[in-house]
Amino acid sequence: MFIHIFGFRWKPEATEADKNRASQEILAFRGPVPGLIDVHTGPNVSTRGKGYTFAGLLIFESKAAADAYEQHPVHQAALKWLRPLIEDAVELDFEG
Repeated sequence: MFIHIFGFRWKPEATEADKNRASQEILAFRGPVPGLIDVHTGPNVSTRGKGYTFAGLLIFESKAAADAYEQHPVHQAALKWLRPLIEDAVELDFEG
């Protein structure tokens, strides 16, 4: 199992609709992305979140599946519209 965790700091122009769309699109990766076992997204409620207000967790069958996901068309399509709305992102990856 390979786990990918991410957090976003949104730019001020990111709307609630944008944030909801991000969550829905990321949740929809389950199915079309081979080797993706589970997906979770939501607001970061940690008091130590350092401004990262949106978080996600993706669980893959393997590191190879996570590596392939990086170039998958649904991931690339989401990044295309998301990147301009993200001020900063943090990513953590590890084998479980």
